[in-house]
Amino acid sequence: MKFQCPICRKPTDSESNAEFPFCSERCKLLDLGAWASEKYVISEPVIDESFPEDLDRDADDRKN
Repeated sequence: MKFQCPICRKPTDSESNAEFPFCSERCKLLDLGAWASEKYVISEPVIDESFPEDLDRDADDRKN
C-alpha cells in the first residue's frame, strides 16, 4: 500500500517500510510527541455513549 507520511508527506510503502505509515523513525517520534503534548485531541467520543440508553428507552416504549 502506497501512502504519504502524515508528518512530512514523503512517499512511504507498507511493504518496504517498518515505520509505516511514517517514512522514518523521526517522523514517528514527532507524531508521538504531538499526541503527548496534546497538540492532537479527539474532539468527540468514538462510540456514541447515548446509543445504549436509546435502545433501553425504545425497548421500554415497546413494552408499554
